[in-house]
Amino acid sequence: MSHTETLTSTSTDGETARRSKPALVLALTCATTAMVGLDTAIVNVALPSIQRDIGGGYGALQWVVVAYGLLLGGFLLLGGRLADRLGRRRILVAGLALFTVASLAAGAAHDPGLLIAARAAQGLGAALLVPAALSLLAVTFPEGRERHRALAVVAAVDGAAGAVGVVLSGLLTAGPGWRWAFLINVPAGLLLITLATVFLVADRVAERSGRLDVAGATTVTGALLLFVYAPHHATGHGWTAASTLALFAAAAALLAAFVLIERRSPDPLLPLSTLRNRPLVAANLTGFLAFGALMAFIFIGSLLMQQILGYSPAMTGLAWLATTVTIVAVAMAGEGLVARAGVRVSLVIGLLLLAVGALWLARVPADASYVTDVLPAFLLAGVGFGLCGPAVQMGALTGVDQSAAGLASGLIETAREVGGAAGVAAVSAVLVAGSGLDGFRAGFAFVAILAVLGVVTAVVGFGRRAR
Repeated sequence: MSHTETLTSTSTDGETARRSKPALVLALTCATTAMVGLDTAIVNVALPSIQRDIGGGYGALQWVVVAYGLLLGGFLLLGGRLADRLGRRRILVAGLALFTVASLAAGAAHDPGLLIAARAAQGLGAALLVPAALSLLAVTFPEGRERHRALAVVAAVDGAAGAVGVVLSGLLTAGPGWRWAFLINVPAGLLLITLATVFLVADRVAERSGRLDVAGATTVTGALLLFVYAPHHATGHGWTAASTLALFAAAAALLAAFVLIERRSPDPLLPLSTLRNRPLVAANLTGFLAFGALMAFIFIGSLLMQQILGYSPAMTGLAWLATTVTIVAVAMAGEGLVARAGVRVSLVIGLLLLAVGALWLARVPADASYVTDVLPAFLLAGVGFGLCGPAVQMGALTGVDQSAAGLASGLIETAREVGGAAGVAAVSAVLVAGSGLDGFRAGFAFVAILAVLGVVTAVVGFGRRAR
């Protein structure tokens, strides 16, 4: 059978998708997830060098980071639906192409505005390729142990990518220069496009009738863009400022309009019946809180090491290796725990360990030793997220029809990205409200609260043996 053979109907999605080699699908999903995760964190250490080379004030530097996350979080849901409607391989290749071209533009930028625009284009490309890759994996591996094992591998790679990005950013900036933080994506992207085009079976969408819900896509994307941007705006203008409240109000109004549009649409972007899938809803709520806690933990932990404990950027990056290695190891082994104990137990244990790790750092002294005061918390966080990362993804894809795999993947990735952005913004506000070491202690206590709230949503939302 040729590589261009197409799907004849949505009912044969899984059968035909599995004609693509499962190992290749898993490798492509891991590679795309890692590339997107790396670029979330890889510019942080490089920002001072970027400013020296191309200029721009602090506000412009913030947008080098924010523009990527803003477009990624805002367009994930639309990207997932496009994968379902227009073909998973097609949207995967389109996303990879846009991400690769944008990376080249970012690496060649000599003006802050051009760099910010390129970062935004990277985020849009990532919003297309991530749900396409995850939904392709979902229809390639049958529900059960095979899919659990594959998702555990992806979660391990995804969980490690952010911490690896911090380390890699320092090494590249000190070596060939900050531009290579973007340029390394170009050969990787070209390789992935070639592999996807040559080896993945294309899925035909002729029988997926109906028109794309443009009104629904416009309102929900606008709402998500505003919701992702509002916390970043609040860190500079205050959470109770009129402009901040107006942004949140506008996001809420667009979400309300989206619900009304979806009720009346003959072919909705997000069928409201999807919300009757209890594991999917529970996974999104828990994922929002879990990733908010994790990204806030990494953010405030990096600042603690540099601003209070006196670590250099390179030392800070290397210090996170303990968390990175632990996440990978535990996520790989965590598939067995999820299969035996269920999604809910895995999430509860993982989030509680993350909370304990945050509380451990809430008592850190000013002259803290890495081995006795910092490392135990980093290991606890690594074990905790190594458990709950795979469980969130498995819960989100439980009982989802194959024709909606892209939508479900887009939903959980949206919850993760929006949760991470909101968590970082909220803990920044807590940090600013405090002073010195006391502000950091309050920030870690806030991270623990987020993790405990995640425990509550997991207990209430998932069945005792949710798989």
